[in-house]
Amino acid sequence: MPTFNPLVETLAAPPIPSVFAWGRSYDGRSGPMIDLSQAVPGYPAHPDMLALLAECAGSTTYTGYGPIEGETVLREAYAAHVSEICGAAIGAGNIHVTAGCNQAFICAAMAIAGAGDSVLMTNPYYFNQETTLAMLGVKTRFAACDPDNGFLPDVASIADAITPDVRALALVSPNNPTGAIYPADLLGTIFDLCRDRGIWLILDETYRDFLPEGMSCAHDLFGRAGWEETLIGLYSFSKSFCIPGHRLGAITAGSAVVEQVAKIMDNLQICPPRSAQAAVARALPLLADWRAENRREIARRALAMKAAMAELSLWQIGAIGAYFAFVRHPFETASSSQVAEQLAKRAGVLCLPGVYFGAGQERYLRFAFANADAATIGLLPARLSGFDLA
Repeated sequence: MPTFNPLVETLAAPPIPSVFAWGRSYDGRSGPMIDLSQAVPGYPAHPDMLALLAECAGSTTYTGYGPIEGETVLREAYAAHVSEICGAAIGAGNIHVTAGCNQAFICAAMAIAGAGDSVLMTNPYYFNQETTLAMLGVKTRFAACDPDNGFLPDVASIADAITPDVRALALVSPNNPTGAIYPADLLGTIFDLCRDRGIWLILDETYRDFLPEGMSCAHDLFGRAGWEETLIGLYSFSKSFCIPGHRLGAITAGSAVVEQVAKIMDNLQICPPRSAQAAVARALPLLADWRAENRREIARRALAMKAAMAELSLWQIGAIGAYFAFVRHPFETASSSQVAEQLAKRAGVLCLPGVYFGAGQERYLRFAFANADAATIGLLPARLSGFDLA
């Protein structure tokens, strides 16, 4: 009897569907379901975005194969955008468009690490990145983030974890699952460490567009001399433009990295979705004001989340920012999966267990507060204050 690839077969099933299954068991006793599970925009795409998508999808121009690295018009537009917000000189040759940021990560990982190599991650981590590496046969090492320090990475712990087999450090900022925003000086120190130790820094900035007001870019790394030899930046258009179903992300890196990624993409997908690329290239400047207002809206939801949790003495926010809050639940002997399952089934609050994001995270739950408006977030105290596992 034929067998499966053990690197895939031994992985757990995708976590989001199992959480949705818990929600389907909710009987509505406390009111409508509050969905804080999967990170999806809690408001629709702009009508102009939808019109551009329809126009481009209906054009024969984008029905054939396109450039492996992405449409030139989007590579140029996104390079100009990164240059503007980060104060750096980024060109189209530094950009490789991908079908979503998860694909950007797998391309980056394949370009720099092979089976038997290691990639260093923080704990907690974004689970899709950990499982991607596992499927590739790439080992993972972990540096713990201290909850007493807002789940920020510890440079000394990272340095200690860089062994000879480590090819890269993978960071996510603003972080998924904690929401923590890594300060510029911290990122700079980590960049210097990676450069000095001869490893890559993969920096996933999927939630960059939801940094606090006035912070367009959280670091100066793209402006540093020789950044191309150390840094690989990842980004997603999904959250900013509310189009996760169109699968569009980007890699910002040196031309040598882009060349290696093109070899991988030619086998994964040949080219990213073409009509969506053309639409987003036009939407980048057109919808700048709309995206800025969405940033303010997410900030209002973050404030609502802080206010809601302040009413609950037994529940504590470990970290919060951009899209997520990492919340410490009060049930010392229960697993995070038990708590999340019962919250879904009995209180109508859908969230992700901390254990999905790494060992030692059993006391935490990830609340994707950006999914819900402030009024809905304001319902949490009533749901959580009366909740008990007994």
